[in-house]
Parts: sequence; C-alpha cells; structure tokens
Amino acid sequence: MFGEIAAIDGKWRSASIEALEACTIASLTSDQFEALLVREPAVAMATLRQLAADVRRLSERVFEFSTLAVQNRIHAELLRLAGESRQSGGAAVLSPAPSLSDIANRISTHREAVSRELSRLSATGLLRREGGNLRITDLTKLSELVHEAKGD
Repeated sequence: MFGEIAAIDGKWRSASIEALEACTIASLTSDQFEALLVREPAVAMATLRQLAADVRRLSERVFEFSTLAVQNRIHAELLRLAGESRQSGGAAVLSPAPSLSDIANRISTHREAVSRELSRLSATGLLRREGGNLRITDLTKLSELVHEAKGD
C-alpha cells in the first residue's frame, strides 16, 4: 500500500514508487479510500497497524541518525537488510548485494565510508562476498554490535 498518508490528510504524497517488474495495481481516490476505511474495520485496523509500524521504524531511524556513528549506522542497515533476506544457521545472504552507494544513501554517508567499513567487517569474518551476493556470517554478532552502539 502506498499513498495512504496523502489519502488520509489530503496533503502531498510523501513517497513515490517504481515497479521493478511488471505488476498489477489497483487505485482508489482519497474519498474511496476513506469510505473503505469506514465500511471495513479490518482494513482500517490493518492501515493503522501499518502506520504505527512506519512511525516506529522512522523513529528508530531518526534515533540512529542523531546518535550513532557512521560505522554503527552501517551495521544497523546491514541488520535491517538481513531481516528482509534469506536467513539460515545464524547467517543471512543479501542477494543481490546492495551497492556501496545504495547503503550510503540509505544512511546518509558517502560510498567510501561504506567501503571501508565493509572491508573491515570482511577482514573480521563477519561479511563475505559470494559472487554478486553478500553473506553476513554471524547475525548474532552483528546484532550485538548494533545493540551495544545503541546502549541497549
């Protein structure tokens, strides 16, 4: 679902999307969306849960940007990406591996800082390049690094 915030408050859209492959979509006007929320409480609750999850995720990102050093933001981003990827045996495979620029853009730094930190993590054995993929070899250790930096 996207565009729900603009449909709810009638203001500008806060995001845009681009399909990576052919897909089918459905759209509603803001009036139709509001009527759907009123008519279908399950849809309203699902929308509220999604908005609450977005607020929590964005609050976490603001905290990271304001308190964590670049290397710790890189660790947190790798952990987030791992959560969206294939996992087994305490490891995760990012496939395809995100580009250095993609990671840098997501955490508001430059590509060189990401390159240095990924090289450092590779030297410690926490990361390993596998063709076009990136394997995080120890999710527990990466999680500990993030929690330690956050003071959890």
